[in-house]
Amino acid sequence: MSARDSAPKSPRDEVFTRVFDAHWAAIRHHIEGVVADDAVVTEIVSEVFFRAWTRLNPRRPMGRIWLLRAAERAVKASVRRPATGSSAAAAVHAGVGGEQSATAPGASGVVLRALSVLPERERRIIMLTYWDGLTVGEIAELSRTSATRVRKALHRANEHVRAALRSEGVIVDD
Repeated sequence: MSARDSAPKSPRDEVFTRVFDAHWAAIRHHIEGVVADDAVVTEIVSEVFFRAWTRLNPRRPMGRIWLLRAAERAVKASVRRPATGSSAAAAVHAGVGGEQSATAPGASGVVLRALSVLPERERRIIMLTYWDGLTVGEIAELSRTSATRVRKALHRANEHVRAALRSEGVIVDD
């Protein structure tokens, strides 16, 4: 055991460890929903927590919403870089074009096609709600809009997905 291992952690280190432990899985899960390549997911998660470390105020540590915003910025930046993983929108569109059909047979392919008809904002709200498990209030805070607006967009998105699933024959009647 080295002297470094036995040294007590600074308060800043302890706060960061708590933030990391509390939110790492949720942030990784969020990024996995929009990036297909596992190596790129790991890179983006690392970038998010590096940014969190550099901007950490131990008296007011960042929460899940701040980290999700940082994750979304990092994902957008990675899409602009050459040779990176694909976004959820690209994966959904690939599924519609048939490229995804071998890897997403049956119901998952149908759901991907149903999601592809949604405008980007509605698709994002569906992903945040059902993939990340965020509440309407959390989505409103993340997107810096009102809860009423999020609720309406979620309702509209659900209706569009239901209609697409009906046309695929997945839903017979509600």
